Amino acid sequence: MRSSAIFVALMILAACGGGDGPSTPTAAAPIPAADTCNSLGGSTPSIGILNGAECPVERSSVVKLNLRDAADSGLGGCSGTVVAPRIVLTAAHCLDDGVAIARVWPGTGPEIVAESFLFYPGFRFNQSGFDVGLIFLGEDVPRSPVAILTSREGRVGETAIIAGWGRDQNDTIAFLRSGSTTLSAVSSDILRTIYAPPSSSVCQGDSGGPILLSEGGTWSIAGITSATSANTCNTGTNLYQAVRHPAVRDFIRQHVPGLAER
Repeated sequence: MRSSAIFVALMILAACGGGDGPSTPTAAAPIPAADTCNSLGGSTPSIGILNGAECPVERSSVVKLNLRDAADSGLGGCSGTVVAPRIVLTAAHCLDDGVAIARVWPGTGPEIVAESFLFYPGFRFNQSGFDVGLIFLGEDVPRSPVAILTSREGRVGETAIIAGWGRDQNDTIAFLRSGSTTLSAVSSDILRTIYAPPSSSVCQGDSGGPILLSEGGTWSIAGITSATSANTCNTGTNLYQAVRHPAVRDFIRQHVPGLAER
């Protein structure tokens, strides 16, 4: 879901093989939105999420991506998470379809222009592959890297935190926000949440941002924001590419030296 477009669940289901059908969350908003800003390791995430809370950006590991074509014309925006000092994890669909330039903005200071980026081999949205991509920078992002969760799968009804730079319920963009929700369904490749106020929901521009689960007292990346089941952000199911899937996990491990895992 770049800020200029929103992708529906049928696309990601075709791309990643689907999963179990969703069920109703066991809790609507297990953590008040205002309390989620301190839950991303030692930093403060936030996203343009519906029913979320705006958060400080000075230490946030969730960054904004400005995407452009070869002529330097804008193609919209996505979100991403710092997983190594010079590497940002995001969604593959943020980086395909004509993207030639990726700029990373941590919320303060100048943008950092990526040296390169790549996504899962052969990925084509609505066709094949997994919705995972990586952006490589020539200088450190002054943010703490976040671990990915590979030791276990998510659990239905488990508390999750979502974060990104997309639109909120007032159609406002370009602010980092975060919010809480619960997992409504889990399969080997897809995590799902259902928009059920007062829980939070992802929207355009949140693609590539994290869904976080707590393991050992630390919030870690369990999935990558990928798609929704509806054309509006305040209805339907949100879908996230699971990072624990062997193909996704191995792709990240291969290209991120020193990757932290939990």
